[in-house]
Amino acid sequence: MGKTKTELLSTEVRHIDIKSLDFTSLIDGMQHTAFQARNLGRGAHIYEQMLMDQDCGVILCLAGSLISAGLKKVVVDMIDNNMVDAIVSTGANIVDQDFFEALGFKHYQGSTFLDDTQLQEMAIDRIYDTLIDEDQLRICDDTICQIANVLPPKPYSSREFIYEMGKYLEKHAKNTESIVLRAYQKEIPIFVPAFSDCSAGFGLVMHQVARPEHHVSIDSVKDFRELTQLKIAAKETGLLMVGGGVPKNFAQDVVVAAELLGEDAPLHKYAVQITVADERDGALSGSTLREACSWGKVSVVHEQMVYCEATLALPLIVGYAYHKGAWRTRVARKFNTLFAQQNATA
Repeated sequence: MGKTKTELLSTEVRHIDIKSLDFTSLIDGMQHTAFQARNLGRGAHIYEQMLMDQDCGVILCLAGSLISAGLKKVVVDMIDNNMVDAIVSTGANIVDQDFFEALGFKHYQGSTFLDDTQLQEMAIDRIYDTLIDEDQLRICDDTICQIANVLPPKPYSSREFIYEMGKYLEKHAKNTESIVLRAYQKEIPIFVPAFSDCSAGFGLVMHQVARPEHHVSIDSVKDFRELTQLKIAAKETGLLMVGGGVPKNFAQDVVVAAELLGEDAPLHKYAVQITVADERDGALSGSTLREACSWGKVSVVHEQMVYCEATLALPLIVGYAYHKGAWRTRVARKFNTLFAQQNATA
C-alpha cells in the first residue's frame, strides 16, 4: 500500500447538492424510455405526487451506507425544504455517519484495492471505496455514552434518544449540516428500530456497564408504537424507501399495527423503493411493493420499484421533485410535537 494514514485520509467525500443541479427535463425524458430509466422517471413522478398531496405524510426510509457515500446533503435539503415528515433508518446512517460528521469528522475517498489487513493495523475502516478513521469513530461511540449518562435512567424510544442527540448537537456541533440536528430543529422524528446495531450500541453498552442499576435503555416496541401513532395521526402516507431491511418493514408494518388497534389507517397511498436486491430469494429487501399489498400494507395504485444503486437514483428522484417545486406549498407536520403532546397527557 505504501501510504501513511494521513495520506489515505486526505481526499474527503463531498456531498451532492441537488439545488445546483436541475435535471427535470432529463427525468421527464426518462419517463418515455424503457427499463430502469422509465422506472426511475415514474418513481420521481410518484414522489412529486406525494409532495403535491396536501393530505399525505411522507416517510423516508434509509438503509445501506448512504451518508458516507455523499448523500447527506440530499436528505438535509429534504428536511430544510419540507419534503419529508418522518425518517426511518439504519443506525449506521444516522449515528456512525451523520452524527459522526456533525462532531467534525469526515469520510474519505479510498479504493477497493487497498490492503484491508494494513487498514486494520492503521485503525482505518473501509466501506467499499470509502474510508473512516476508527479512532474518530470511537469518539462518536463515547459521545453517545456521554449523552446517555446525563439522561434520566429509563427506557426511551430511539426517536426520543435521537432527539436528545439533536439537542446535544445544537450546542456542540462542529458541522451544522446534519440530518440529526436539522430534524431536531424542524420537529421531524427519526426512528432507528435496530438502534444498537451501530455506534449507539457501543456507547450504550459502555453506559449500562458503568451503571448496572440505573441506566438508559432503548425500547423498540415503543418505537413501533410511536410510528403507528404517527400513521394514525397522518392517515394518508407515502413511502420513499432507499434499500430495504428493517426500515422498510418497520414503516410498512404500521398499517397492520394500526388495524390491530382498531384504528382506521389506510394502506400507504404512495410507495417508491430504490433497491438492487432481487425478489427471487424471498428476502424482504427485494420483495416488491405489490407483494406488500398482499400483506395489507401498500396500495398498488401509485407504487414503483426502481432497480438502481442509491447514489445514482436518490439525487435524481429528490432533485427532480425539488426543482418541480411542489414542496413550496406543503405544510410542516412537525410530528415530534405530536409525541410531546401525547407524553404530556400520559
